[in-house]
Amino acid sequence: MKNNFNLHHFLVLFTSALLIGLFQHDFIDKTYHSFLEKNPNLLKFRFTVNDTNFSKGRMGNIQEINLKDLVKFHGHACDGLILGALGLKEGLQVLYPDGIIDRTNNRVVSKSSPCLTDAAIYITGARYQYNTFYVNDNLDGLYIIQRMDNHKAVSVSLKEGVKPAEITRLGLLADQNKLAPCELDKLRELEDNFGNQLLNSDPSKIFIIQELDNFIWNPLLDNKFIKTDILNKNVVTCK
Repeated sequence: MKNNFNLHHFLVLFTSALLIGLFQHDFIDKTYHSFLEKNPNLLKFRFTVNDTNFSKGRMGNIQEINLKDLVKFHGHACDGLILGALGLKEGLQVLYPDGIIDRTNNRVVSKSSPCLTDAAIYITGARYQYNTFYVNDNLDGLYIIQRMDNHKAVSVSLKEGVKPAEITRLGLLADQNKLAPCELDKLRELEDNFGNQLLNSDPSKIFIIQELDNFIWNPLLDNKFIKTDILNKNVVTCK
């Protein structure tokens, strides 16, 4: 009887965990695939990274990460996440010309956008708590990325006029909770179209990548930035 009970208990727990996992997977896939329908080039966008092989391990765990992984980490697909990933890819190609990113070897300064910061910490391995990541909205560009082994650093900036002014205007209103439900949907459509445009553009026409001589790491530890991608989470559906 005891063995039967344990087996039954195990099967119940296993089935419940499986169903929860499938639900979560389906939920993330819906936001990803709804974006993918308009942005088929998402599938082509990948990074090759090098990590340690266990909790106290050696280097050599080379793996591939893609935008779907990044979407799962961030919570949704959006133009800001695409912009951050594209910019990081351009900057990291200068720092790692062999195309393999050492995620134990990077420091990053980022603008405070939730999309930009999540892209940076996931792709580069930089972390606030280990003094390899910090946020500074006085930054001239989107990012500064530095290799710690050779101190080589680059800045990643967006060229003027790339981002549609209407996205910026509506985004500022959304940050103040001043958009009606249907206006929020309009903003999402504009951002989705911009994300698709980014994925189909020549990166050299979007970003300015500049090598920085004698960059000094001087972290500003501040936790008062606003997470703008959750400010409208309770707005009702457009009718």
